[in-house]
Amino acid sequence: MDDKKVAFITCVNSDYWYDECTLYLKNLNVPAGMSVEIIPVRNAAAMTAGYNFAMKNSDAKYKIYLHQDTLVVNKNLIADLLKIFADETIGMVGMIGCVNLPATGVWWDGLRTFGRVLHACEPESVVDSECAEPEGDYQEVEAADGLFLATQYDLPWREDLFDGWHLYDSSQCKEFQRAGYRVVVPNQSADFWCIHCPKEKPLDPKYRRYQKIFLREYGAELQPEV
Repeated sequence: MDDKKVAFITCVNSDYWYDECTLYLKNLNVPAGMSVEIIPVRNAAAMTAGYNFAMKNSDAKYKIYLHQDTLVVNKNLIADLLKIFADETIGMVGMIGCVNLPATGVWWDGLRTFGRVLHACEPESVVDSECAEPEGDYQEVEAADGLFLATQYDLPWREDLFDGWHLYDSSQCKEFQRAGYRVVVPNQSADFWCIHCPKEKPLDPKYRRYQKIFLREYGAELQPEV
C-alpha cells in the first residue's frame, strides 16, 4: 500500500456528472509528497462490485469512494483527511450519518445525526442539510451515507449480500466496526465539504429488499436509541 497516494473511486453511468465531479477533484490542493489517482468504474454490476474491482486494482492506502454527482468543494480535503486518519483506530470518514442506527437500519431515521452536505437536487433549489456538528474535529458514528466514504484500510465490500445500489454504505461501516475500526464524520461548522446533486425521486422499491438483508446480517449488532 502506497501511503503517499490517494485514489478517488466512482461508479459511473453519466459522463456529464462525472466530468463535473472530476473537475472539482482536479482542483484540490495536493499536499507535498502526495499523489492522486482518479478511477472511474463503468458498467459495474453493483456498487459493491465496482468498488471491490477498483480497490483491488489500486495500491493507494487512502481511497475515497464517492458518487458521480458528489462535488468536493473543500480544497484542503486531502490534508484534512490525513489529519483525521493520523488516528489509526479510524478506518472510515463519511460526510453525514448517525451515532446509533435505529431498528429500521436506515441511518437518517436515527435520533442523533451528525454532519453536513449541501444538496442541490433541482435547478435553483439548494438545501444545506446540516445535522448536529461534532464538538471536536469529528464525531464517531455507526453509519454514514455513501455519497462520500474515505478509507485508510482495504476491507472487501459485501457484494455477496448487496448486489445492487442500496445499503452497501451502512454495510461497509458495519464491516469496519467488525474489524475493530471507527467510522467518523468531520466537523464542518466552518463550511461544508461536499455538494451532492442527486435527482429527487421516490424511494426505489428494491430498497426494502436490501433493508431486510441488512437487518438479517447486522440486526443483532444494533443498539437503537429510544
